[in-house]
Amino acid sequence: MRMSETFIKPMHPEGRRFVAIFAVITLVLFLIWDVLGWIGVGLTIWCYYFFRDPVRTVPDREGLIVSPADGIVSLIEPAVPPVELGLPDVPLMRVSVFMSVFNCHINRAPIGGRVAAVAYKPGKFFNASLDKASEDNERNSILIDLPDGRQLPVVQIAGLVARRILCFTAPERILSTGQRFGLIRFGSRLDVYLPDGVDPLVAVGQTMVAGETVLADLATPDPHREFRTE
Repeated sequence: MRMSETFIKPMHPEGRRFVAIFAVITLVLFLIWDVLGWIGVGLTIWCYYFFRDPVRTVPDREGLIVSPADGIVSLIEPAVPPVELGLPDVPLMRVSVFMSVFNCHINRAPIGGRVAAVAYKPGKFFNASLDKASEDNERNSILIDLPDGRQLPVVQIAGLVARRILCFTAPERILSTGQRFGLIRFGSRLDVYLPDGVDPLVAVGQTMVAGETVLADLATPDPHREFRTE
């Protein structure tokens, strides 16, 4: 990898108009005061960085569930999936990945399968790291049918700053593991509900890389892992 590729990443098309708006505002700020203009330059670079869409190396083995988002694991706990998906009222192990405004916000499919349902629910905009965000915040839920007959819900949740959830998939489409399926603008969270009996292989506080970090393994039984902070 060249040094330039370390810092210069492709930008998702959704970000082009925002970067253009920031750039125009920056030019106006330079006309007012150079100091304001340089602040605008910094914000324009941040906007480009927010919409970056880097290439990821996705583990290619059947049964692996990968992180759908960059960020930090904020919660691991049993919870009932969103009611709009029509699933049984039975708690499943939920892994929540919180994305700050500095994380890449491209969302990737945690596992390959057929999209059985997509359900949007309007709501509030609490801090996405809070537990109640899963219940009260604006969200978009996707249900993936797995090849073995099981199902896996993944939920996009808007946050305190986020005001727009984008979903690029629809029912009946086939997703591959790590495939881009959505984007949330400016801070948010992704929830993955693991099938019954599947244990997470990550810990609260762990840094996640979308499409690369393995959350769980359907194919190989693996006992609950112990973690330590160093």
